[in-house]
Amino acid sequence: MAVICVALPSMAVSPDHGQLTGQGLDGFYRSGRRLLSRCHLRVAGREPIAVQGALVTSDSARFLGVVRTAADAGPDPEITVERMRRAEGTERITLHSASARTRRFPVEISLATDLAELGAIATGRPGPERIPSVYGSGLRWTAADGPGCTVAADPPPQDAVASAGLLRWDVLLAPGASYGIELSIRPERRGRTPGRPANRLSADVRAEADDARVEPLVRTALGDLRALLVSGEQGPADGWLAAGVPWRCGPAPAEALWAARMALPLGTGLAAATLRTLARTQLTGPGTGHGRIPGPLRDAGPRLPPSCTGVEATLAYPVVLAEARRWGLSEQEVAELLPAAERCLRWLRTSSEEDGLVPDGGPDGYRRAETQAHAHRAALLGAELLDECGGGGGDAWREWAGALRSRFRADFWIDDRAGGCPAAARSGPGRPVAYPGSGAAHLLDTGLLGGGRLAPGLLDAERTGRLARLLGGPALDSGWGLRTLGAKEPGHNPFGHRSGAVRVHETAVACAGLAAAGYEKEASGLLRGVLGAAEAFGYRLPEMYAGEQRRAGSVPAPHPTACRPAAVAAAAGVHLVTTLAGIRPDAPAATVSLRPVRCAPLGAVQLSGLRVAGEPFAVRISRLGLGMIEEAAAGLQLGV
Repeated sequence: MAVICVALPSMAVSPDHGQLTGQGLDGFYRSGRRLLSRCHLRVAGREPIAVQGALVTSDSARFLGVVRTAADAGPDPEITVERMRRAEGTERITLHSASARTRRFPVEISLATDLAELGAIATGRPGPERIPSVYGSGLRWTAADGPGCTVAADPPPQDAVASAGLLRWDVLLAPGASYGIELSIRPERRGRTPGRPANRLSADVRAEADDARVEPLVRTALGDLRALLVSGEQGPADGWLAAGVPWRCGPAPAEALWAARMALPLGTGLAAATLRTLARTQLTGPGTGHGRIPGPLRDAGPRLPPSCTGVEATLAYPVVLAEARRWGLSEQEVAELLPAAERCLRWLRTSSEEDGLVPDGGPDGYRRAETQAHAHRAALLGAELLDECGGGGGDAWREWAGALRSRFRADFWIDDRAGGCPAAARSGPGRPVAYPGSGAAHLLDTGLLGGGRLAPGLLDAERTGRLARLLGGPALDSGWGLRTLGAKEPGHNPFGHRSGAVRVHETAVACAGLAAAGYEKEASGLLRGVLGAAEAFGYRLPEMYAGEQRRAGSVPAPHPTACRPAAVAAAAGVHLVTTLAGIRPDAPAATVSLRPVRCAPLGAVQLSGLRVAGEPFAVRISRLGLGMIEEAAAGLQLGV
């Protein structure tokens, strides 16, 4: 599995042995362009024997090796090689001698690049290697179609051979001594180089639990979220989360909003920056698209045509704004963003005029169940937002949501001997498309209202119970999380994006919804499954992995094209852990309620450094499932 260091717009992709070979995705990248594809080290004429390679932080990795030579006094290698690689374009190579004698040997680094764009590399067309020239203390590559690259070495090499892309040092190591070489890989500047955005996530978040896996999960998720932050058009003060590395570093509106929403316990700054960025993309001209946030079509699996991610983003926008206000977004920022949310709601009303249901925006006019859940949530949270911050009109939206509930229960619920299930969608002519999948989890995600209340959902209590049993059953629960398509369904593929793989954020949505509805057994099972997968992936969760059934001693199979790190997966890790505390803030009313998971599936849990009402917030959940607030903003009262 590749070791990927990320600090967008920079990243470094390495095999676990640490040698950049020029093959596949290997290399240092900046803004989607490969600056260096080969960085091959030889010590004393030999390639180091790889011992270990792993991430140290989200933006750095360490590779350890040893070199065996004929001069070694015994069977043990005497030269250790450590390579510290950072995403922004530096590599520190340290040679250490454990020999009792002074050792002299050559060190050679072979460098090359194709200066290819990531898209060309992904399709197997990177182009030929460029010819370098000696430049200062290293090498330089130029290109007519974009910025070139320089590699500078410190200390400068004794020899630099441009035709071979080779830098060479003669190293003299005394007993117990070390020798270091630092490489700096930089693009040649052409125009404005995007910088790192301001950190909009709490820097002091800590998680402790009886289950030792909780701390590294949250720590890694925080690092990945910071690594995926991208500056917006307004510079480092603005920005959003890229969907994932290496394939999806560009804008993905729906996933950026999902990640910002799940990360609200870390502060409201990310949500505000994301909402500002997307408001500038919103369609504001005349026509039926007025108010919609643009987004590409997305594959919906073997049973449905592609759906429009722009529809999902449009329906998420007022929800993220309303919930960010509950967590502590300032009234001034809410007022600045409210017009865009109002336009989203107007688009929602216009789009549903035909039959009261919201189409997906893809071909053939399908109405997916999860789209109706997104619309229902947007209407109810938008209603409170309008009543408390806008010019009113909330009652009309609550009435609209009530009509959608009635329509959904009549048109989407399919009764059977087992108690029934929700249809995944209805076709344009109105035929139900029925199959079990993780998308049904969105029916349990109803949204946070004032006073710590959850909005009503599309399902009544009886049907919610039936859905809970489906989500916790073996057809959908792989033991590692929810499958996007039931295991026994025609077309099931454990590696299918929407036909059987596990998508982490949908499992997190299900966990939170099940816990809130009182189905703690099912929620706990899914939580333990994802936590087990996180451990297998070194706590850096990919956006998806194979939905193969968990067995004793097995590990989840990675998906070959999944992004890792991924914004929604990292945010889902935070969401899963904070779900245990059941934090329901209402900053405008200066209250916060706790609804902890009573069965305490991970034992005692303590979370600190969260943010509620703009101030640090800490909470402890005991092994008995009792919650206690340990730090909060002055004047914040415990709600009922």
